[in-house]
Amino acid sequence: MKENKSRREFISQSGKMVTACALFGATGSVAYAAETANKTCETGKPMNITAKHYYLDNVLLEAGFNFDGGVATSTRTELKTLEIQDGKIVALRDNNSHADSTLPHYDAGGKLMLPAMRDMHIHLDKTFYGGPWRSLNRPAGTTIQDMIRLEQKLLPELQPYTQERAEKLIDLIQSKGSTIARSHCNIEPTSGLKNLENLQAVLARRKPGFDCEIVAFPQHGLLLSKSEPLMREAMQAGAQYVGGLDPTNVDGAMEKSLDTMFQIALDYDKGVDIHLHETSPAGVAAVNYMVETVEKTPELKGKLTISHGFALATLNEQEVDAIATRMAAQQITIASTVPIGTLHMPLKQLRDKGVFVMTGTDSVIDHWSPYGLGDMLEKANLYAQLYIRPNEQTLSRALGIATGDVLPLNDKGERVWPKAQDAASFVLVDASCSAEAVARISPRTATFHNGNLVWGNVGG
Repeated sequence: MKENKSRREFISQSGKMVTACALFGATGSVAYAAETANKTCETGKPMNITAKHYYLDNVLLEAGFNFDGGVATSTRTELKTLEIQDGKIVALRDNNSHADSTLPHYDAGGKLMLPAMRDMHIHLDKTFYGGPWRSLNRPAGTTIQDMIRLEQKLLPELQPYTQERAEKLIDLIQSKGSTIARSHCNIEPTSGLKNLENLQAVLARRKPGFDCEIVAFPQHGLLLSKSEPLMREAMQAGAQYVGGLDPTNVDGAMEKSLDTMFQIALDYDKGVDIHLHETSPAGVAAVNYMVETVEKTPELKGKLTISHGFALATLNEQEVDAIATRMAAQQITIASTVPIGTLHMPLKQLRDKGVFVMTGTDSVIDHWSPYGLGDMLEKANLYAQLYIRPNEQTLSRALGIATGDVLPLNDKGERVWPKAQDAASFVLVDASCSAEAVARISPRTATFHNGNLVWGNVGG
C-alpha cells in the first residue's frame, strides 16, 4: 500500500532527502545526557514571590536602535523599575523609584527583559524526558505502520508516567523562557481519552504559571484508526483544536480525511492544527485543498494551523508567493520546527507575505526523536542562521518567531513592549540586547508568567 512508508520516505518522494532533524523537528544541536532529566540540573528551583503587587528593579529594557546611514548598528538600553500588580505591568518607572515604599521590591540584576516565549508545537503527553535515557532503535525501512504498531505497544507503558513527565517537560520549557504552549495529545483507540485526561490534570495544576492549548491528535490516522468518535469526545472534553495527519499517506483518502477533520472543527467551533509531512504532489494538493476549504468556509478563517507543511519546500518562489498570499488572506498559520537539512522551508518568504509563522519543539527525547531542547531562543537562532543576513536589526526581528511576534522594538526602533497593562509574562536573559540573545542563545536567569516567578531567581 502507498501509505505503508516511513515518514522519511514520504519526504523523499520529491527527490529531496532530508535529515531526521528536519523530519522530526530536531535541532541538530545536542542531545541531553541521561542525568539531565534531573530537574535540579536544568530547571533550578525558583524563589518564591507571593506578592500580587511589587516592584522589579534593575530591569534592562531596549530603548531604541542606533542608526548609521539608515542601518541599525547597535541597540540602546536603559535600566528601569517595573511595577507589577495582579499579573500585569502597571507602570514603567525610573530605576529604583518606589512610589509606595511599603511594597516589596526585587532586583533583576541588570538582566535583559524579553517577551515570554511560546512553544507552539510540542507533545507533552508522550516523552521519555524525566525518565531513563532511551535512544532509538528504528532500522532502515521502518514504516509508518511500524511506528503505529510501536506506539500501540509503548503508549500503555508510558501512561503511568504521563503526568510526572509532562510536569518535567513543562519545567524544562519554562527554564528556557516559554510560558505559553500548544501541545498535541494522542487521541486514538489505544490511548482513548486517557492521555487527554492526564494532560488536562497537569495543566490545571500548572495554570498559574503556564498556559497551554491542547490539540486532539489522531496519531494513528483519523480514518485509518477510526478515531472520529474519540475525536468528537475529545472536543466535548475540552480540547481546543482538531488535529490531523498526512491525509493521503496515512489515511489514504485526502479529501475525506480533511473533510472529516474540518467538519469536527465546525461542529464544535474549534480550531484545526494538522501534521502535514507529505512532500509528494499529494502534500501540495492537501495544502491547496485546505486553503480552498477555508476560503469557501468563512467560519474557518483564522482557525487553521498547518504544522510542518514540508510540501511548501517543494514549490518554486512564484508558487510560494501565490499560496502564501492566499494563506495570509485567510489568516492561516504555519507551525514549523525550523528544520535543518536539505529540506529548506520557505519560512522567511511566508513571513514576508504576511503568513503568521510560529515555532515549537515537537519531540523531546521520545520514540520519534532523541533530540529537542525545548528552547525557542534556539529556534530563533536557527531561523536567523538559515534565513537572514545577520545584522543588529534582522537578528532582533528573528526573535519574533519565538515570541509570537511580540518584540521590544518595532522596525523603526521605537519601544512597543512592554507597555502599561501588558501581561507580566517575560524572561530575563543574560544579554545586552535581543540581537545578542538570538545570536548567542544567551542564558536565561528567570521566567515570569502573569507576574508569577515560575523559574529561576531574582535578588531580594
